[in-house]
Amino acid sequence: MVLPKINVVLFVALGLAACRPDQVKHLPGTKQIAEETANWEVKRIMPNDLLHATRWAGDSITAYADTLLRRTLARELAKGSLAQAANFCRPQSYPQVDSMARKWHASPRRAEWQPAPASATPAAVAAAGLRPDTMRLIGRPAADTFYYQRPIVLANNLCLRCHGQPGHDLTLADAQLLRQQHPGLKSVGRQRGQVLGAWQLTLDRSGVAEFYTMKTRKKWKEHKMPKLF
Repeated sequence: MVLPKINVVLFVALGLAACRPDQVKHLPGTKQIAEETANWEVKRIMPNDLLHATRWAGDSITAYADTLLRRTLARELAKGSLAQAANFCRPQSYPQVDSMARKWHASPRRAEWQPAPASATPAAVAAAGLRPDTMRLIGRPAADTFYYQRPIVLANNLCLRCHGQPGHDLTLADAQLLRQQHPGLKSVGRQRGQVLGAWQLTLDRSGVAEFYTMKTRKKWKEHKMPKLF
């Protein structure tokens, strides 16, 4: 049976009217599925991407460790014993930091910066691996090994409680006690803004690549739809 032309047009119009956009039911979670599918796609990580990830991982681990250090020192100093608080100034050995470092296959350490003697040659200074500046050092000394370094700067009053000027920031007795506890380090007599040392991390390629993948993966965030009626 052949429908008249006017009836065909009327039929199509009625069909379109029956499928208005506000009446179409979409499958739930389709965007989330698309996001997760994109996250599981194989991505080619370039050498520069791994260097970026080295900086991201180094910044994350050291910032986390510094935060824990400040909280721990504030708690111990509130108890009144500076000597006891100084024993906690090893954030690289905190269980939380060690757990985070293991996750990203990293080996963190803190090294004190010692000014080079006047007789030191530029080559000897460069070989020391520490520089008194505020720049990060990112490198790849081997195919599967990455290196991260950033300075530790005396930037708050909490650090001055142990590293500041004797007789001003800490008592002479406390300064003498810290010198006895740490005879090989210049633990006191520092000033705000001075470089105390450096964070140094060695990271495996597997951990750096995993951190890069996590950092760049798409994250699903559920958004509530506006109420239309």
